[in-house]
Amino acid sequence: MSGKVIPILKKINPALLDELARDKEKSIGSFGIKFAAPNGKSIDIPFKSVTSKVDYAPGFISKRIDFDYFLASRIDKKYAEFLEGAELTDANQTSEGFELTVNQNGTERKIFSKLVIAADGDRSVIAKKYGGKIVEPGHYCGGIRAYYKNVSGMHQQNFIELHFLKELLPGYFWIFPLADGSANVGAGMLSKSLSNKKVNLRDAMLKAIAENPTIKDRFKNATLEGKIVGWGLPLGSKKRKISGNNFLLTGDAASLIDPFTGEGISNAMFCGMMAAAVSKECLEANRYDEKFLSRYDEAIYNRLWSELKLSHTLQKLCNYPWLFNFVINKAEKNKTFRETISCMFDDLDLREKLKQPSFYFKLIFN
Repeated sequence: MSGKVIPILKKINPALLDELARDKEKSIGSFGIKFAAPNGKSIDIPFKSVTSKVDYAPGFISKRIDFDYFLASRIDKKYAEFLEGAELTDANQTSEGFELTVNQNGTERKIFSKLVIAADGDRSVIAKKYGGKIVEPGHYCGGIRAYYKNVSGMHQQNFIELHFLKELLPGYFWIFPLADGSANVGAGMLSKSLSNKKVNLRDAMLKAIAENPTIKDRFKNATLEGKIVGWGLPLGSKKRKISGNNFLLTGDAASLIDPFTGEGISNAMFCGMMAAAVSKECLEANRYDEKFLSRYDEAIYNRLWSELKLSHTLQKLCNYPWLFNFVINKAEKNKTFRETISCMFDDLDLREKLKQPSFYFKLIFN
């Protein structure tokens, strides 16, 4: 959960952030990110250049199931009915809205709604049936995740780690520390590259753990907990229509995962906040048509598109391992440059420099 999540939680209810920070069994604060280049060299980049004045960690790490429960358990039952053990199996649009078919613990149930906010992920029923969603290998990523116990060498301030291994470019291997002492370990790679290079992602991840010189020693005493699971990651590297008559798409259903970092939670949280605001306007105006709901698309892309477009450019740079190696080598030796990269997490104008050839020219001669 990057820095974009925190102000959203504060806006919903400041107490939520207090609860998240206090729950040491389920979540931990993270203060930065470790980038490892294909040549094995790495740099530590704090999310904030100054942390002494920060009330909370600038980021948090939690298991997805725990964070989902954290949010779902705070639903006010005076205003919402929460169906547990339920799956949306079909949706049919009518002149007045949607008739939804839900299977709840083996029992089929029909629900009518004038407005549907689809937050049902990559395999969204609404997005596929009415949002025109298709898998485009150049804008889609395959990802796998596992939990490991006893991974050594974790950062004291719980930095997340992104290892840009040559065999996984454009993609990376990750290690995220968790509150119970275990680690979220995984790998992601652009689907187009997976197909072209004929890479088995599971085999590639296990091979990196067993053989990569910068990683293998850290897994010497590590044990896998549970299964290695996979999922599709729809990237926000292309503008899409994310609303229509009587529906709004959010998060992975709207294909808004950051193409460079693979992060989806912060953009999903922002979508949720904007969907709530737009749905309030719908109720007040009694309008649920596509034209009225297009204000949602505008709000989302006004906030996210510059960042997503830039991340897509950075993803493309991963096709050039020598360039990645050069930037990391330079940052390792130059404190000012490291601090500049740190500021890029908060300043899009600074990140924009990474797209410019003049940026690398100056690096060479400074």
